[in-house]
Amino acid sequence: MKIVSIGLGLIGGSFALCLRRIFPNAEILGIDKSDAHISEAKSIGIIEDAATKKDIASANLVVLSVPVDVANTQIMSLLDQISEDCLVVDMGSTKSSICQLVAKHTKRAQFLAMHPIAGTEFSGPKAALANLFDHQLMILCEVEKTRPELVEKMEAILAEIPMNLRYMDAAAHDKHLAYVSHLSHVSSFMLGKTVLDLEKDEREIFYLAGSGFASTVRLAKSNPRTWAAIFSENKEAVLTSLKEYIENLKNFQELLENNDFANLELQLKETQRKKEVLKKEK
Repeated sequence: MKIVSIGLGLIGGSFALCLRRIFPNAEILGIDKSDAHISEAKSIGIIEDAATKKDIASANLVVLSVPVDVANTQIMSLLDQISEDCLVVDMGSTKSSICQLVAKHTKRAQFLAMHPIAGTEFSGPKAALANLFDHQLMILCEVEKTRPELVEKMEAILAEIPMNLRYMDAAAHDKHLAYVSHLSHVSSFMLGKTVLDLEKDEREIFYLAGSGFASTVRLAKSNPRTWAAIFSENKEAVLTSLKEYIENLKNFQELLENNDFANLELQLKETQRKKEVLKKEK
């Protein structure tokens, strides 16, 4: 078993550690634009060594875990290089563009679009966690376009981790993730920016900020390179969700300005009544 992990950050590194747990005798090699990441990944046991083009040609599994815009530039070349029995999986947070790109490739049936709903605000190989994906959700898109035996092999791997599986259309995936994931990152980044713009004394932020602020801006610590690419790739769906969010904020502002606290409280109560929907069920 030869596995090539392209991208050795939080997601790629963590998935490689999962694969090492499942396939202890597998040869796991890595590719990353950062030589430092290659060295770190080797030193902490994520990979044995750096991979070459020959390794891609002889790999059984290639895992692509790079920013979504970079994945789009690499996927066609990767499919050109792989053997007839290799599976290429993409772990990015958007799916429509990459699925459209590979649609007519002669090896389309050897590609599987996946998105793990798991992560932290940290990045790089040292952020990788062997249990990051345990009991988390993995979304698989357009599985009907991938060879059934390759899908079954990946499903078996994901069951070993173990992960919960959800099957979606690529466009539906991007629309729903814009609401429940991408918008929350926009909100976190912009809340952090707003507080830093308004509060000039950073010591006061440190001393006065409670757990609510810390949990809300936690996502703003995420990799800006990764998230700028996601916002770009999923621009239309993010804009749709952002416009609705801005309307709600404007309405909240108007209620405050008009001292309409009765209706403000009603809106808060209405949202609270929906709290069961907002809870994430494991």
